[in-house]
Amino acid sequence: MDKRPIGIFDSGVGGMTVLAEIKKRFPNEDLIYLGDTKNFPYGDKSRETIIKLATKCAGFLISQDVKLIVIACGTATSQALEELKKIYKVPIVGIITPTIINIKRNTNPSKETRVGVIATEGTIRSNKWEEELLQEIENVKVFNKACPLLAPMAEQGWTTNNVAKEAIKEYMKPFIDKKLDKIILGCTHYPLFKELIQKELGNDVEIINTGEKIADYLEEYLVNEDIENSKNHDGECSYYLTDTECNFIQVASRLLQDKEIRNNIQKMNIE
Repeated sequence: MDKRPIGIFDSGVGGMTVLAEIKKRFPNEDLIYLGDTKNFPYGDKSRETIIKLATKCAGFLISQDVKLIVIACGTATSQALEELKKIYKVPIVGIITPTIINIKRNTNPSKETRVGVIATEGTIRSNKWEEELLQEIENVKVFNKACPLLAPMAEQGWTTNNVAKEAIKEYMKPFIDKKLDKIILGCTHYPLFKELIQKELGNDVEIINTGEKIADYLEEYLVNEDIENSKNHDGECSYYLTDTECNFIQVASRLLQDKEIRNNIQKMNIE
């Protein structure tokens, strides 16, 4: 048994889609969420800047004595994960590997699997999703598309209005004739657009929410590493933001169905 909390960080509200899945699956675990809202968005920043910011986020979580860090950000996973592993001894997991493990388990290697990936400019530029998919999964065809407007729109709460509908329609156009089997939401903000994406691509395309796959991964990991908290413990969640003058609270409270989240948020300077 390990009573220490699980740390989670993202550049903004997107990581709350991951936290929501972890919170639902592990009600006995204490969670600490850090949203680096001051430096949002990460997707258009250089690799060096992202590594610097991710290192500060991880460092803060480690100062809170976490037993595990989840990078709930596609851009930080693709650009900074390996560097963070070199710096810190605490186990760190991003969104890519758990998702690909899950896809591999549910894929027939004798049949071609056509996978779309949507993510930020930085993530697509890194090519991490395609590299790992091709390395781990036999007979896979990958189609990438950067969707830079979606994360800022999610931060504004624009996930169902006409602007969101038109943006999703435009971003999904390259996939319409690709006969996709699955599409990976490679930025943690994107599950907030899931219904619109499903409508554009049709119900035959499986939409992969990375938060769900991380929760699947942690179910095995926590047991195998013997770091679960007591099943009888009622988990608590602490929230930290680097800038509270943002729409995070409004969007997060709706996502988590928790009107009291405003009272649990603290401002934190990671500089």
